[in-house]
Amino acid sequence: MFSLLPVIALALSASANPIISSPNGVLSSRELVGLQRRSKESSLNETALKPWVLVENLGNLSPYHVPDSDYTLELPETCVVDQVSLMQRHGSRLPLASEQIYSQNVSDLFKANASLLANVSGKYEFLKTWTTKQGHDDLTAPGRKQLFENGVNFNLSYPHLTTDVLLAGYQDRVVESAEWFQMGYFGQTWANDSTLNFILEDKYTYSYITPMNNCSLWQYAYGLGAVNEWNAVYLPPIAARLSSELPGFNFTLNNVHGMLYALAYELAAYGSTPWSGVFLQSEVEAFTYELDLLMNYAFGYGLPYNLGPVLGSLYVNTLLERLTNSTGNATEMYIEFGHDTTIDLALTALGLAKDTPNIPSTGPVNSTRAWSTSSQVPFGAKFVTERISCSSSSNSTNGTETFVRFLLNDAPFPITTCGSKMNASTGACPLDTFVEINAFSANITHATYDQVCNNTGTVFL
Repeated sequence: MFSLLPVIALALSASANPIISSPNGVLSSRELVGLQRRSKESSLNETALKPWVLVENLGNLSPYHVPDSDYTLELPETCVVDQVSLMQRHGSRLPLASEQIYSQNVSDLFKANASLLANVSGKYEFLKTWTTKQGHDDLTAPGRKQLFENGVNFNLSYPHLTTDVLLAGYQDRVVESAEWFQMGYFGQTWANDSTLNFILEDKYTYSYITPMNNCSLWQYAYGLGAVNEWNAVYLPPIAARLSSELPGFNFTLNNVHGMLYALAYELAAYGSTPWSGVFLQSEVEAFTYELDLLMNYAFGYGLPYNLGPVLGSLYVNTLLERLTNSTGNATEMYIEFGHDTTIDLALTALGLAKDTPNIPSTGPVNSTRAWSTSSQVPFGAKFVTERISCSSSSNSTNGTETFVRFLLNDAPFPITTCGSKMNASTGACPLDTFVEINAFSANITHATYDQVCNNTGTVFL
Protein backbone atom coordinates (compact mmCIF):
# COMPACT_ATOMS: atom_id res chain seq x y z
CA MET A 1 0.00 0.00 0.00
CA PHE A 2 1.21 3.50 -0.70
CA SER A 3 -0.14 6.74 0.66
CA LEU A 4 -1.51 9.66 -1.29
CA LEU A 5 1.50 11.86 -0.47
CA PRO A 6 3.92 10.20 -2.91
CA VAL A 7 1.35 10.61 -5.67
CA ILE A 8 1.02 14.33 -5.00
CA ALA A 9 4.76 14.75 -4.56
CA LEU A 10 5.50 13.07 -7.85
CA ALA A 11 2.87 15.12 -9.60
CA LEU A 12 4.45 18.37 -8.43
CA SER A 13 8.07 17.37 -8.70
CA ALA A 14 9.97 18.80 -11.63
CA SER A 15 12.43 15.92 -11.40
CA ALA A 16 9.82 13.18 -11.64
CA ASN A 17 10.02 11.27 -14.90
CA PRO A 18 6.99 11.11 -17.17
CA ILE A 19 5.78 7.70 -18.20
CA ILE A 20 7.62 7.85 -21.48
CA SER A 21 9.21 10.34 -23.80
CA SER A 22 9.76 10.35 -27.54
CA PRO A 23 11.27 12.80 -30.03
CA ASN A 24 8.04 12.91 -32.04
CA GLY A 25 5.69 12.24 -29.13
CA VAL A 26 4.09 9.19 -30.79
CA LEU A 27 5.00 5.65 -29.81
CA SER A 28 3.95 2.27 -31.09
CA SER A 29 2.53 -0.32 -28.71
CA ARG A 30 5.86 -2.18 -28.76
CA GLU A 31 7.76 1.00 -27.91
CA LEU A 32 5.29 1.77 -25.14
CA VAL A 33 6.06 -1.49 -23.38
CA GLY A 34 9.83 -1.06 -23.50
CA LEU A 35 9.89 2.55 -22.39
CA GLN A 36 7.37 2.03 -19.62
CA ARG A 37 9.57 -0.73 -18.22
CA ARG A 38 12.48 1.70 -18.01
CA SER A 39 10.21 4.30 -16.40
CA LYS A 40 9.17 1.82 -13.72
CA GLU A 41 12.77 0.90 -13.02
CA SER A 42 13.60 4.56 -12.42
CA SER A 43 10.58 5.24 -10.20
CA LEU A 44 11.41 7.34 -7.15
CA ASN A 45 8.91 5.70 -4.84
CA GLU A 46 8.38 2.08 -5.80
CA THR A 47 10.31 -1.13 -6.27
CA ALA A 48 8.38 -3.30 -8.71
CA LEU A 49 8.33 -7.05 -9.01
CA LYS A 50 6.88 -6.69 -12.50
CA PRO A 51 7.57 -3.92 -15.04
CA TRP A 52 4.75 -1.40 -15.20
CA VAL A 53 3.09 -1.21 -18.61
CA LEU A 54 0.78 1.67 -19.51
CA VAL A 55 -1.56 -0.25 -21.78
CA GLU A 56 -2.18 -2.81 -19.02
CA ASN A 57 -3.00 -0.19 -16.39
CA LEU A 58 -5.88 1.91 -17.71
CA GLY A 59 -8.70 0.26 -15.81
CA ASN A 60 -11.66 -0.88 -17.86
CA LEU A 61 -10.34 1.30 -20.72
CA SER A 62 -7.23 -0.89 -21.10
CA PRO A 63 -6.77 -2.74 -24.40
CA TYR A 64 -7.16 -6.50 -24.09
CA HIS A 65 -4.28 -8.27 -22.38
CA VAL A 66 -3.69 -11.44 -20.40
CA PRO A 67 -3.09 -10.73 -16.68
CA ASP A 68 -0.64 -12.55 -14.46
CA SER A 69 -1.83 -15.63 -12.61
CA ASP A 70 -0.25 -17.93 -10.05
CA TYR A 71 -2.27 -20.85 -11.37
CA THR A 72 -1.76 -23.18 -14.31
CA LEU A 73 -3.87 -23.55 -17.44
CA GLU A 74 -2.80 -27.16 -17.81
CA LEU A 75 -5.21 -29.82 -16.59
CA PRO A 76 -4.27 -33.35 -15.48
CA GLU A 77 -4.45 -35.97 -18.24
CA THR A 78 -7.41 -37.55 -16.49
CA CYS A 79 -9.47 -34.37 -16.75
CA VAL A 80 -11.48 -32.88 -19.60
CA VAL A 81 -13.62 -29.76 -20.01
CA ASP A 82 -17.11 -31.03 -20.83
CA GLN A 83 -18.97 -27.71 -20.66
CA VAL A 84 -17.90 -24.10 -21.15
CA SER A 85 -19.67 -20.75 -20.81
CA LEU A 86 -18.18 -17.55 -22.20
CA MET A 87 -19.29 -14.06 -21.22
CA GLN A 88 -17.47 -11.78 -23.65
CA ARG A 89 -17.17 -8.02 -23.25
CA HIS A 90 -17.30 -5.91 -26.40
CA GLY A 91 -14.01 -4.79 -27.91
CA SER A 92 -12.22 -1.45 -27.62
CA ARG A 93 -14.59 1.43 -28.32
CA LEU A 94 -14.58 5.16 -28.72
CA PRO A 95 -15.42 7.25 -25.64
CA LEU A 96 -18.97 7.46 -24.41
CA ALA A 97 -20.67 10.68 -25.43
CA SER A 98 -20.51 11.81 -21.80
CA GLU A 99 -16.72 11.31 -21.84
CA GLN A 100 -15.97 12.60 -25.33
CA ILE A 101 -17.17 16.09 -24.46
CA TYR A 102 -14.28 16.49 -22.00
CA SER A 103 -11.64 15.80 -24.66
CA GLN A 104 -13.49 17.96 -27.16
CA ASN A 105 -13.47 20.89 -24.75
CA VAL A 106 -9.73 20.49 -24.22
CA SER A 107 -9.20 20.37 -27.98
CA ASP A 108 -11.20 23.57 -28.37
CA LEU A 109 -9.22 25.20 -25.55
CA PHE A 110 -5.89 24.59 -27.27
CA LYS A 111 -7.24 25.74 -30.61
CA ALA A 112 -8.59 28.97 -29.14
CA ASN A 113 -5.27 29.69 -27.41
CA ALA A 114 -2.85 28.65 -30.13
CA SER A 115 -0.62 31.66 -29.45
CA LEU A 116 0.23 30.27 -26.01
CA LEU A 117 1.66 27.19 -27.68
CA ALA A 118 3.95 28.99 -30.10
CA ASN A 119 7.11 28.32 -28.08
CA VAL A 120 6.33 24.95 -26.55
CA SER A 121 8.60 22.03 -27.41
CA GLY A 122 9.47 18.52 -26.33
CA LYS A 123 6.65 16.46 -24.92
CA TYR A 124 4.14 19.30 -25.54
CA GLU A 125 5.14 19.98 -29.16
CA PHE A 126 2.22 17.90 -30.46
CA LEU A 127 -0.31 20.28 -28.92
CA LYS A 128 0.34 22.78 -31.70
CA THR A 129 -1.54 20.54 -34.11
CA TRP A 130 -3.41 18.13 -31.88
CA THR A 131 -7.17 17.93 -32.07
CA THR A 132 -9.56 15.18 -31.11
CA LYS A 133 -11.14 13.55 -34.13
CA GLN A 134 -13.00 10.84 -32.31
CA GLY A 135 -16.69 10.20 -32.35
CA HIS A 136 -18.30 8.22 -29.57
CA ASP A 137 -19.51 4.78 -28.52
CA ASP A 138 -18.58 2.78 -31.65
CA LEU A 139 -16.04 -0.02 -31.84
CA THR A 140 -12.54 0.90 -32.95
CA ALA A 141 -10.37 -1.01 -35.43
CA PRO A 142 -8.40 -2.64 -32.57
CA GLY A 143 -11.75 -3.54 -30.98
CA ARG A 144 -12.87 -5.36 -34.10
CA LYS A 145 -9.55 -7.19 -34.25
CA GLN A 146 -9.79 -8.20 -30.58
CA LEU A 147 -13.14 -9.88 -31.09
CA PHE A 148 -12.16 -11.62 -34.33
CA GLU A 149 -9.05 -13.03 -32.65
CA ASN A 150 -11.06 -14.02 -29.57
CA GLY A 151 -13.37 -15.99 -31.84
CA VAL A 152 -10.46 -17.81 -33.47
CA ASN A 153 -8.80 -18.54 -30.14
CA PHE A 154 -12.00 -19.78 -28.50
CA ASN A 155 -12.51 -22.22 -31.37
CA LEU A 156 -8.97 -23.52 -30.94
CA SER A 157 -9.28 -23.75 -27.14
CA TYR A 158 -12.31 -26.06 -27.17
CA PRO A 159 -12.24 -28.04 -30.43
CA HIS A 160 -14.26 -30.87 -28.86
CA LEU A 161 -17.16 -28.60 -27.89
CA THR A 162 -19.43 -26.54 -30.09
CA THR A 163 -22.58 -24.48 -30.42
CA ASP A 164 -24.28 -22.67 -33.25
CA VAL A 165 -26.43 -20.34 -31.12
CA LEU A 166 -25.02 -17.19 -29.53
CA LEU A 167 -26.60 -14.44 -27.42
CA ALA A 168 -25.83 -10.71 -27.30
CA GLY A 169 -27.15 -7.75 -25.39
CA TYR A 170 -29.01 -5.55 -27.85
CA GLN A 171 -26.59 -2.64 -28.11
CA ASP A 172 -24.72 -1.67 -31.27
CA ARG A 173 -21.15 -2.23 -30.06
CA VAL A 174 -22.10 -5.48 -28.36
CA VAL A 175 -23.87 -6.83 -31.45
CA GLU A 176 -21.00 -5.80 -33.73
CA SER A 177 -18.52 -7.44 -31.36
CA ALA A 178 -20.54 -10.65 -31.51
CA GLU A 179 -20.49 -10.58 -35.31
CA TRP A 180 -16.70 -10.16 -35.46
CA PHE A 181 -16.39 -13.04 -32.99
CA GLN A 182 -18.64 -15.17 -35.20
CA MET A 183 -16.40 -14.47 -38.19
CA GLY A 184 -13.35 -15.58 -36.23
CA TYR A 185 -14.99 -18.65 -34.73
CA PHE A 186 -16.99 -19.96 -37.72
CA GLY A 187 -15.08 -18.50 -40.68
CA GLN A 188 -16.52 -17.18 -43.93
CA THR A 189 -19.75 -19.18 -43.55
CA TRP A 190 -20.47 -17.69 -40.12
CA ALA A 191 -23.81 -16.17 -41.18
CA ASN A 192 -25.11 -19.57 -42.32
CA ASP A 193 -23.47 -21.70 -39.64
CA SER A 194 -24.60 -19.78 -36.56
CA THR A 195 -27.51 -17.83 -35.14
CA LEU A 196 -27.08 -14.70 -33.06
CA ASN A 197 -29.98 -14.02 -30.72
CA PHE A 198 -30.49 -10.80 -28.80
CA ILE A 199 -31.76 -9.81 -25.38
CA LEU A 200 -33.05 -6.31 -24.80
CA GLU A 201 -31.14 -3.96 -22.52
CA ASP A 202 -34.12 -2.12 -21.08
CA LYS A 203 -35.97 -1.74 -17.81
CA TYR A 204 -38.66 -4.25 -18.75
CA THR A 205 -36.45 -7.30 -19.34
CA TYR A 206 -34.85 -9.54 -16.73
CA SER A 207 -31.35 -9.84 -18.16
CA TYR A 208 -28.17 -11.14 -16.55
CA ILE A 209 -26.27 -9.08 -19.12
CA THR A 210 -27.65 -5.75 -17.86
CA PRO A 211 -29.40 -6.59 -14.57
CA MET A 212 -29.13 -3.03 -13.21
CA ASN A 213 -31.54 -1.77 -15.87
CA ASN A 214 -34.52 -3.45 -14.25
CA CYS A 215 -33.65 -2.63 -10.65
CA SER A 216 -35.46 0.50 -9.50
CA LEU A 217 -33.03 1.17 -6.64
CA TRP A 218 -29.92 1.07 -8.81
CA GLN A 219 -28.33 4.39 -9.79
CA TYR A 220 -25.20 5.16 -11.76
CA ALA A 221 -24.88 8.08 -9.37
CA TYR A 222 -23.61 5.69 -6.70
CA GLY A 223 -20.44 5.32 -8.72
CA LEU A 224 -20.21 8.98 -9.63
CA GLY A 225 -20.38 9.96 -5.97
CA ALA A 226 -17.27 7.92 -5.17
CA VAL A 227 -15.53 9.25 -8.28
CA ASN A 228 -16.21 12.86 -7.36
CA GLU A 229 -14.68 12.37 -3.93
CA TRP A 230 -11.51 10.87 -5.41
CA ASN A 231 -11.31 13.49 -8.17
CA ALA A 232 -11.14 16.21 -5.52
CA VAL A 233 -8.04 14.46 -4.16
CA TYR A 234 -5.98 13.50 -7.20
CA LEU A 235 -6.86 15.91 -10.02
CA PRO A 236 -5.82 19.29 -8.47
CA PRO A 237 -2.09 18.41 -8.27
CA ILE A 238 -2.11 17.31 -11.91
CA ALA A 239 -3.88 20.50 -12.98
CA ALA A 240 -1.32 22.55 -11.05
CA ARG A 241 1.62 20.75 -12.63
CA LEU A 242 0.33 21.05 -16.18
CA SER A 243 -0.61 24.70 -15.70
CA SER A 244 2.90 25.48 -14.47
CA GLU A 245 4.48 23.69 -17.42
CA LEU A 246 2.22 25.39 -19.96
CA PRO A 247 2.21 29.09 -18.92
CA GLY A 248 -0.94 30.98 -19.73
CA PHE A 249 -3.23 28.02 -19.24
CA ASN A 250 -5.10 27.63 -16.00
CA PHE A 251 -6.36 24.09 -16.42
CA THR A 252 -9.53 23.00 -14.67
CA LEU A 253 -10.16 19.54 -13.28
CA ASN A 254 -12.43 18.89 -16.26
CA ASN A 255 -9.58 19.84 -18.60
CA VAL A 256 -7.34 17.26 -16.94
CA HIS A 257 -10.08 14.67 -17.27
CA GLY A 258 -10.31 15.44 -20.97
CA MET A 259 -6.58 14.85 -21.38
CA LEU A 260 -6.70 11.55 -19.48
CA TYR A 261 -9.62 10.39 -21.59
CA ALA A 262 -7.65 11.36 -24.69
CA LEU A 263 -4.74 9.24 -23.44
CA ALA A 264 -6.88 6.16 -22.89
CA TYR A 265 -9.13 6.42 -25.91
CA GLU A 266 -6.44 7.26 -28.44
CA LEU A 267 -4.66 4.10 -27.34
CA ALA A 268 -7.95 2.23 -27.74
CA ALA A 269 -8.48 3.61 -31.25
CA TYR A 270 -5.00 3.97 -32.71
CA GLY A 271 -2.64 1.91 -30.56
CA SER A 272 -0.51 4.96 -29.77
CA THR A 273 -0.90 8.49 -28.43
CA PRO A 274 1.33 11.53 -27.78
CA TRP A 275 -0.45 11.98 -24.45
CA SER A 276 1.55 9.06 -23.09
CA GLY A 277 4.52 11.38 -22.66
CA VAL A 278 2.59 13.95 -20.66
CA PHE A 279 1.47 12.06 -17.57
CA LEU A 280 3.47 10.54 -14.74
CA GLN A 281 3.00 6.92 -13.79
CA SER A 282 1.54 7.93 -10.43
CA GLU A 283 -0.99 10.17 -12.18
CA VAL A 284 -2.14 7.36 -14.46
CA GLU A 285 -2.42 5.05 -11.48
CA ALA A 286 -4.64 7.61 -9.76
CA PHE A 287 -6.80 7.80 -12.91
CA THR A 288 -7.00 4.01 -12.95
CA TYR A 289 -8.15 4.09 -9.33
CA GLU A 290 -10.92 6.48 -10.36
CA LEU A 291 -12.11 3.93 -12.92
CA ASP A 292 -11.93 1.16 -10.32
CA LEU A 293 -14.01 3.25 -7.92
CA LEU A 294 -16.62 3.94 -10.59
CA MET A 295 -17.07 0.27 -11.39
CA ASN A 296 -16.93 -0.84 -7.75
CA TYR A 297 -19.48 1.65 -6.44
CA ALA A 298 -21.82 1.43 -9.43
CA PHE A 299 -21.43 -2.27 -10.34
CA GLY A 300 -19.77 -3.97 -7.40
CA TYR A 301 -19.22 -4.14 -3.68
CA GLY A 302 -19.68 -0.39 -3.18
CA LEU A 303 -23.38 -0.47 -4.08
CA PRO A 304 -25.78 0.09 -1.15
CA TYR A 305 -28.54 -2.29 -0.05
CA ASN A 306 -26.39 -5.30 -1.05
CA LEU A 307 -27.39 -4.58 -4.64
CA GLY A 308 -24.08 -5.81 -6.12
CA PRO A 309 -24.49 -9.48 -5.13
CA VAL A 310 -28.22 -9.36 -5.87
CA LEU A 311 -27.77 -7.97 -9.39
CA GLY A 312 -24.89 -10.34 -10.12
CA SER A 313 -26.91 -13.30 -8.88
CA LEU A 314 -28.85 -13.39 -12.15
CA TYR A 315 -25.76 -14.57 -14.03
CA VAL A 316 -24.49 -16.79 -11.22
CA ASN A 317 -27.88 -18.49 -11.08
CA THR A 318 -27.65 -19.08 -14.82
CA LEU A 319 -24.23 -20.67 -14.37
CA LEU A 320 -25.53 -22.91 -11.57
CA GLU A 321 -28.40 -24.12 -13.76
CA ARG A 322 -26.00 -24.95 -16.58
CA LEU A 323 -23.34 -26.59 -14.44
CA THR A 324 -25.83 -28.83 -12.62
CA ASN A 325 -28.21 -29.23 -15.57
CA SER A 326 -31.05 -28.53 -13.17
CA THR A 327 -33.39 -27.68 -16.06
CA GLY A 328 -32.54 -30.85 -17.99
CA ASN A 329 -31.65 -28.98 -21.18
CA ALA A 330 -28.11 -27.71 -20.57
CA THR A 331 -25.77 -27.75 -23.56
CA GLU A 332 -22.00 -28.13 -23.82
CA MET A 333 -21.14 -24.58 -24.88
CA TYR A 334 -22.54 -21.08 -24.31
CA ILE A 335 -21.21 -17.96 -26.02
CA GLU A 336 -22.65 -14.64 -24.89
CA PHE A 337 -21.76 -10.98 -25.27
CA GLY A 338 -22.19 -8.17 -22.79
CA HIS A 339 -20.31 -5.51 -20.89
CA ASP A 340 -17.63 -4.94 -18.29
CA THR A 341 -20.49 -4.35 -15.88
CA THR A 342 -21.84 -7.85 -16.56
CA ILE A 343 -18.57 -9.41 -15.45
CA ASP A 344 -18.02 -7.08 -12.50
CA LEU A 345 -21.47 -7.80 -11.07
CA ALA A 346 -20.95 -11.54 -11.53
CA LEU A 347 -17.63 -11.41 -9.66
CA THR A 348 -19.38 -9.49 -6.88
CA ALA A 349 -22.12 -12.10 -6.53
CA LEU A 350 -19.41 -14.79 -6.49
CA GLY A 351 -17.58 -12.99 -3.67
CA LEU A 352 -14.39 -12.73 -5.75
CA ALA A 353 -12.03 -9.78 -6.38
CA LYS A 354 -13.12 -8.54 -2.95
CA ASP A 355 -11.26 -6.12 -0.69
CA THR A 356 -12.04 -6.02 3.02
CA PRO A 357 -12.66 -3.25 3.82
CA ASN A 358 -13.80 -2.06 0.40
CA ILE A 359 -11.59 0.32 -1.56
CA PRO A 360 -12.07 3.85 -0.12
CA SER A 361 -13.25 6.75 -2.27
CA THR A 362 -10.72 9.17 -0.77
CA GLY A 363 -7.68 6.91 -0.82
CA PRO A 364 -5.07 5.92 0.02
CA VAL A 365 -4.61 3.69 -3.01
CA ASN A 366 -3.69 0.09 -2.31
CA SER A 367 -1.58 -0.96 -5.29
CA THR A 368 -2.22 -4.65 -4.51
CA ARG A 369 -6.02 -4.31 -4.21
CA ALA A 370 -8.11 -7.28 -5.29
CA TRP A 371 -10.58 -5.16 -7.30
CA SER A 372 -8.67 -4.18 -10.42
CA THR A 373 -10.61 -3.41 -13.58
CA SER A 374 -7.36 -3.32 -15.56
CA SER A 375 -7.06 -7.09 -15.15
CA GLN A 376 -10.76 -7.93 -14.66
CA VAL A 377 -12.47 -6.14 -17.52
CA PRO A 378 -10.19 -4.61 -20.17
CA PHE A 379 -11.78 -4.07 -23.56
CA GLY A 380 -12.55 -7.48 -25.06
CA ALA A 381 -12.58 -9.12 -21.62
CA LYS A 382 -13.47 -12.82 -21.45
CA PHE A 383 -15.03 -14.50 -18.43
CA VAL A 384 -14.99 -18.26 -19.01
CA THR A 385 -16.59 -20.87 -16.78
CA GLU A 386 -15.39 -24.43 -17.36
CA ARG A 387 -16.98 -27.59 -16.02
CA ILE A 388 -14.24 -30.17 -15.71
CA SER A 389 -14.73 -33.91 -15.35
CA CYS A 390 -11.86 -35.94 -13.91
CA SER A 391 -11.49 -39.71 -13.68
CA SER A 392 -11.38 -40.77 -10.06
CA SER A 393 -10.54 -43.84 -8.02
CA SER A 394 -13.05 -42.79 -5.36
CA ASN A 395 -16.61 -43.99 -5.01
CA SER A 396 -18.11 -40.84 -6.48
CA THR A 397 -20.82 -41.06 -9.13
CA ASN A 398 -19.70 -42.78 -12.36
CA GLY A 399 -16.15 -42.85 -11.02
CA THR A 400 -15.64 -39.17 -11.85
CA GLU A 401 -15.21 -35.94 -9.98
CA THR A 402 -16.54 -32.67 -11.34
CA PHE A 403 -14.94 -29.26 -10.86
CA VAL A 404 -15.62 -25.65 -11.82
CA ARG A 405 -12.85 -23.35 -12.99
CA PHE A 406 -12.83 -19.71 -14.06
CA LEU A 407 -10.57 -18.21 -16.70
CA LEU A 408 -10.54 -14.42 -16.69
CA ASN A 409 -8.94 -13.01 -19.84
CA ASP A 410 -7.22 -16.31 -20.61
CA ALA A 411 -5.69 -16.58 -17.13
CA PRO A 412 -6.88 -18.96 -14.39
CA PHE A 413 -8.87 -16.98 -11.81
CA PRO A 414 -8.92 -18.86 -8.49
CA ILE A 415 -12.23 -19.55 -6.76
CA THR A 416 -10.90 -18.52 -3.37
CA THR A 417 -14.34 -18.75 -1.76
CA CYS A 418 -13.95 -22.52 -2.14
CA GLY A 419 -11.52 -22.39 0.77
CA SER A 420 -9.36 -25.42 1.48
CA LYS A 421 -11.14 -27.42 -1.22
CA MET A 422 -9.80 -25.19 -3.99
CA ASN A 423 -7.22 -26.95 -6.14
CA ALA A 424 -3.88 -25.33 -5.39
CA SER A 425 -2.65 -25.79 -8.96
CA THR A 426 -5.61 -24.83 -11.13
CA GLY A 427 -7.73 -22.70 -8.78
CA ALA A 428 -10.71 -24.96 -9.53
CA CYS A 429 -13.47 -25.85 -7.04
CA PRO A 430 -15.44 -29.09 -6.71
CA LEU A 431 -18.87 -28.60 -8.27
CA ASP A 432 -20.79 -29.61 -5.14
CA THR A 433 -18.79 -27.12 -3.05
CA PHE A 434 -19.27 -24.43 -5.70
CA VAL A 435 -23.03 -24.91 -5.47
CA GLU A 436 -22.92 -24.69 -1.67
CA ILE A 437 -20.87 -21.49 -1.52
CA ASN A 438 -23.23 -19.80 -3.99
CA ALA A 439 -26.41 -20.54 -2.08
CA PHE A 440 -27.05 -16.79 -1.77
CA SER A 441 -27.42 -16.44 -5.55
CA ALA A 442 -29.42 -19.65 -5.81
CA ASN A 443 -31.95 -18.27 -3.31
CA ILE A 444 -32.54 -15.04 -5.25
CA THR A 445 -35.84 -15.52 -7.08
CA HIS A 446 -37.65 -12.96 -9.21
CA ALA A 447 -39.80 -12.15 -6.19
CA THR A 448 -36.85 -11.52 -3.86
CA TYR A 449 -35.06 -9.62 -6.62
CA ASP A 450 -38.03 -7.30 -7.04
CA GLN A 451 -38.29 -6.89 -3.28
CA VAL A 452 -34.64 -5.89 -2.87
CA CYS A 453 -34.81 -3.58 -5.90
CA ASN A 454 -38.11 -2.07 -4.77
CA ASN A 455 -39.67 -2.93 -8.14
CA THR A 456 -43.35 -2.08 -7.91
CA GLY A 457 -45.95 -1.40 -10.54
CA THR A 458 -43.77 -2.59 -13.44
CA VAL A 459 -44.26 -5.81 -15.38
CA PHE A 460 -40.97 -7.54 -16.23
CA LEU A 461 -40.54 -10.15 -18.93
